[in-house]
Amino acid sequence: MSQALVLITFLCAVVILTVLARRLSVPYPIAFVIGGAALGFMHHLPHPHIDPNLILLLVVPPLLFSAAWTTDWIEMRRNARPISLLAIGLVIVTMFAVGALVHAVVPGFGWALAFTLGAIVSPPDAVAAEAIFEHVPVPRRIVAVITGEDLLNDATALVLYRFALAAAISGAFSLARAGIAFVIVVAGGLAVGAAAAFLLEGVMRYIGRHGLNDPTIASVIFLLAPFAAYVPAEELHVSGVLAAVSAGILLSRRSGSFIDSETRVIGSSVWRLLTFVLNGFAFLLIGLQLPAILVALEPHVRDYVLYGLLICITVIVVRIAWVFPAAYLPRLLSRRLRERDPYPPWQTIAVIAWAGQRGIISLAAALALPYTLGGNPFPERSQTIFFAFCVIIATLLFQGVTLGPLIQWLGVSETSKNREREARLRIRALEAGAARLREVESAKKTPLEWEVAGRILDEYQQRINLLRGKASGDGESEAKESRVDRHLQKEALAAERRTIQAMRRAGEIPDDIYRSIEYDLDLADLRLS
Repeated sequence: MSQALVLITFLCAVVILTVLARRLSVPYPIAFVIGGAALGFMHHLPHPHIDPNLILLLVVPPLLFSAAWTTDWIEMRRNARPISLLAIGLVIVTMFAVGALVHAVVPGFGWALAFTLGAIVSPPDAVAAEAIFEHVPVPRRIVAVITGEDLLNDATALVLYRFALAAAISGAFSLARAGIAFVIVVAGGLAVGAAAAFLLEGVMRYIGRHGLNDPTIASVIFLLAPFAAYVPAEELHVSGVLAAVSAGILLSRRSGSFIDSETRVIGSSVWRLLTFVLNGFAFLLIGLQLPAILVALEPHVRDYVLYGLLICITVIVVRIAWVFPAAYLPRLLSRRLRERDPYPPWQTIAVIAWAGQRGIISLAAALALPYTLGGNPFPERSQTIFFAFCVIIATLLFQGVTLGPLIQWLGVSETSKNREREARLRIRALEAGAARLREVESAKKTPLEWEVAGRILDEYQQRINLLRGKASGDGESEAKESRVDRHLQKEALAAERRTIQAMRRAGEIPDDIYRSIEYDLDLADLRLS
């Protein structure tokens, strides 16, 4: 009964906090982390004891797979140098900076434990930043760098976390062996992820060839995909994180040839819901752990709060101190690089430097620390989780809340440019469709075929004309016509919907037919949104 109560409470909290986040216009991860902390102090709510390895298994693979699926691979390759400097170089520097600080000032933290904490708090999480970008559009390069960093820095941080944790458990560490193992872990993870992607693609193609393709079956297969990559990689002692990422990128890039439209629509909704719930689950879970952590820190809670604040400042300052030189020094030293990729505006670098919010990966890694070590409690586990929580809270609240206003103040947003670019790309696609219709129309023989082809062609041309106003940026009359067109189409769709609902209430239409028609109306309504 207690597990059911926890689940129901979690889902209710997710709904309430999401509504509050939208009302207050703040990214939902910020609302989750504050709500989770408040939820943790409810006296009558049971506090579950969850297997740490289960957290990494259930939370990390699907979130990384989903992020990899939506990653723009072309932009990621184009920005490989800045992404690598952030995802590998900055993560390593942050781990060493935090580790050195914690070892120097926090009692009880040896080098291995200090570096374990450094690895936990080193990877930024793009969830909060992407939530802000939905409301404040920014140049594509900023989005590409931040999302690319998010994908790869998780792998770097968790590999370093594994080595640091192994050193804390065994008490021994060899830099040479760790370097070789790092290469093997990374290469092995990429290979396993690629193998899993091609295997799942083969399964999907086999199902399609034999007429067994079904959106529900395909959605289930794709739900299994991150685990099909992650679990074998972990069993082979290579990077499960990179396996999930590489599988997501490969399947996404190749999915257009073996996934139909209905599967994409349904799958997109399934994954959006899954990632949203998993993020809410993780942020709320840390809140339930917080009271027990604070009890373990007594009577030195104030001291640990000060230590946590010092770690937060270090994490923020190290990122700023790394990002600006990493952007300008390579160009200063290489004329060829300057010619190929000129100096970026300092405002762009400032946004990237400030987009360092920590989140789900740090939470999962902190909670995945073992409870015991050799039959004894794991040393400084509560303190490590508390420090991770401090960094997440500080970066989400301080940087997350101020990132949107900073973007506006620096003048980095480009809402109109994004709309115009989207309109131009839509026009290219529609013109290709219209050209094909003209080819088909010329081959038709009967008046009926000419009439139907001409009607569809007129519709395409109307949509092209409406979009040309948006693409030019000054099509006021076209925009007004577009609004009228959308309003009339929505009115017609609403009338269709009322009619089938009335027939359903009167028992004139079977439920399966009703839902099929409703699905088509929903798709048409979404196209007009």
